[in-house]
Amino acid sequence: MTEHLWHAAAVPFEAARHVTILPADHPARRLHGHSFVARVRAELPRGWATFDGAEVDDLRARLGSCVAPLDYRLLNEIVECPTDENLARWVRNHVGVPGVRSIGIQSTADQGVDLDADDHAHIWRRYRFESAHRLPHVPPGHKCGRMHGHGFEVIVHADQDLGARAMGVDFARLDALWAPLHAELDHACLNDIPGLENPTSETISSWLWARLAPDLPELSWITVYETASCGAHFDGESYRIWKEMTLDSAVRLDRAPPGDPRRRVHGHTFTLRLHLHAPLDRVLGWTIDFGDVKACFDPVFRLLDHHPLHELAGAHGSDCTSLARWIRTRAEPVLPQLDRVDLYETRGCGAILGWAGDGPALPV
Repeated sequence: MTEHLWHAAAVPFEAARHVTILPADHPARRLHGHSFVARVRAELPRGWATFDGAEVDDLRARLGSCVAPLDYRLLNEIVECPTDENLARWVRNHVGVPGVRSIGIQSTADQGVDLDADDHAHIWRRYRFESAHRLPHVPPGHKCGRMHGHGFEVIVHADQDLGARAMGVDFARLDALWAPLHAELDHACLNDIPGLENPTSETISSWLWARLAPDLPELSWITVYETASCGAHFDGESYRIWKEMTLDSAVRLDRAPPGDPRRRVHGHTFTLRLHLHAPLDRVLGWTIDFGDVKACFDPVFRLLDHHPLHELAGAHGSDCTSLARWIRTRAEPVLPQLDRVDLYETRGCGAILGWAGDGPALPV
């Protein structure tokens, strides 16, 4: 399978706006403010960065320079109609980065849009519910067989071709569609709800899809976070899961020029996200047990966490790209379902290495 490598960067900015194309009673029509995050994903050509391994830092710096004029400004003075979609267009037109795959504007922690070069928009909105469940078909002694609870999170994803429109699916429309589902799921035992007798993350995602799709033709994915570090996606046909972990590790970029502080030993709390794709087990109701993913990957994790990564045999560098490739090489034999590795050195800034399906973008 063909490997693709994207570099990602994210930069926050504070700004005010009012969106006058919205109905008169819509709250976003009034003057208000957000803590925005601008995001870029790019397939950078070899040699674009100041040195091999500097791609993440250089991409972050370029994005930071681009969005600096937006910081602490009234956005209507810069963009006539500053919807998330139009702000993404403005950044795309000014960032000056080759190989851009998408520009994202995250206007709150729970909503945003990612726009590609052809004005195809991926719009997302996050929701939460507090519920109990148990998994009735797990092996004896499995902790998930006991009644327990989660603060579940759901992301509803909608994809559409915007053309020249300033705005795609209104978040208020998504809120209205979500409201009856929240009433049914929140503060409930999921096993008591018809269709959720075996309420795995995968089953919940397909249950939600079946209820939202008839009224939301733009629906593209449902994401269910069972915990903050694992969850499942469903696109109406297939399932994907991910498992996230952090690495507190030291690095040194030996290819940095003399005098560059990155040549010194330093470190990051890396965020590592493993993405896997497998068919659904119709009895267990999941694709892969999150606990099995963690256990299989644990020998690789132990080589990474609380270690100097520039000393890893075979890594050929301790930048995000080199490390993501090293992780793929070590993890594939024990996790054959793995098809993507995301490694972020800081929030939203890192490398995305994939070799099959990608799944939806997740918030930074």
